[in-house]
Amino acid sequence: MRIKEISVSGLFGIFDHVIPLNIDERITIIHGPNGFGKTAMLRILNNLFNSRYAELRTIPFRKFRVQFDDRTSVEIIKDYENVRDSKTKNIVFNFYKPDSIPASFSLKRVNIRSDRNIFISPASEDVIPDKEYIYPLRLMNLSYGRTFSLEKYEEYLEELDSLSSSNLKLQEEPDWLKQLKSNIHIRLIESQRLLNFVPNRSRQSTETPSMLSTVSAYSDELAKLMQDKFKEYGTTSQSLDRTFPVRVVKQQPSTDLTDEQLRHQLNELEATRSRLIEVGLLDKDEDTEFQIQPQDIDESTKNALSVYVQDVENKLNVFAEIASKIDLLRKIINNKFAYSYKEINFSKEKGFVVTTSYDSPLSNSNTLLPTDLSSGEQHELVLLYELLFKVQPNSLVLIDEPELSLHVGWQVQFLKDLQDITQLADLNILMATHSPDIIQDRWDLTVELKGPQK
Repeated sequence: MRIKEISVSGLFGIFDHVIPLNIDERITIIHGPNGFGKTAMLRILNNLFNSRYAELRTIPFRKFRVQFDDRTSVEIIKDYENVRDSKTKNIVFNFYKPDSIPASFSLKRVNIRSDRNIFISPASEDVIPDKEYIYPLRLMNLSYGRTFSLEKYEEYLEELDSLSSSNLKLQEEPDWLKQLKSNIHIRLIESQRLLNFVPNRSRQSTETPSMLSTVSAYSDELAKLMQDKFKEYGTTSQSLDRTFPVRVVKQQPSTDLTDEQLRHQLNELEATRSRLIEVGLLDKDEDTEFQIQPQDIDESTKNALSVYVQDVENKLNVFAEIASKIDLLRKIINNKFAYSYKEINFSKEKGFVVTTSYDSPLSNSNTLLPTDLSSGEQHELVLLYELLFKVQPNSLVLIDEPELSLHVGWQVQFLKDLQDITQLADLNILMATHSPDIIQDRWDLTVELKGPQK
């Protein structure tokens, strides 16, 4: 089940947009002037499928519709007359199936009570200058000096002592809405992606939450992923090694496997092992060699080696998915970093390992911390990492302004890199951009957001 088209009516009280998605190409690009609702469209879609209803209420629109490739559709209706009062109105969800009565669910008013400790300010390009719309909202608890994006509001609710958590409890969603959300996976990659907000989850603590560099967080996260895979590799190896002698004895001699085929399999295993060493998943072990001389293979040896080959394949297959993703990330990033005389590699201990061809004044060595990278380099690394490692297959990924801080040459290459990633990670993409350099000659993938017809 995939999204075929999204549309909105009365966005900011002004705009009507229809965005058909490119099902076959898997990449759709929306563009248009500032303030026409590119970011808003992405956020509404993300809020719907990730149950971010608090923020959904703050975006002014009359109707938002999502059509699927199985001829079903879901619709959000805000029935209001005064746009500025929209967040106090009920929201109605309608689900349509061919030859069936529509299912409906009403999200009742959420009573966020006023409090002097809550400050609201705008934080987006999608603000209509001549109207008092605020989108998206940010909440700041002045008594603690903390800022909370409204998208994270429900997650941080317990820390906001000035609000009653009972006021934001949502009604139980109907089964059809739960099922729809389980079938459609949406991830939003926002334009602000270089910092992560880390809340203090203790209600009693007065410590100010920290802002963590995203590139550092992802470096640590990748190291943990690599370590977990290495542990899984060790567990699989122990299990197979323990039963290896018994399986060799029980193995029936194979007359189909030739000496040449066996040597080819061993060479392939050695090549795979070398690639895993190159991407940092295996340590180099000079004693592990799969080179077998012709005179070394007799029938009993062939029998044992055939079991051995199967075992090594099973062991190395543990790394197959993560290795292909690391390899593609490494290829794309190093193609970009070469211009600034940098190179990225990966290790189980550190995650991202950045080196230069010169001694850096930042560290008096040729090794850089991920945070020493330029903003453009961090944007590229964070965005590609999210696509490869943080999104489940067959998701629709929403990317807001991928061109931020990127050199024109990197923007030109971005779409090709994105196509390689979508094939490997099995993703669909809907992105909003201002950059013709991102689009290049692929205007067939684009949808232009236009103003009201006069």
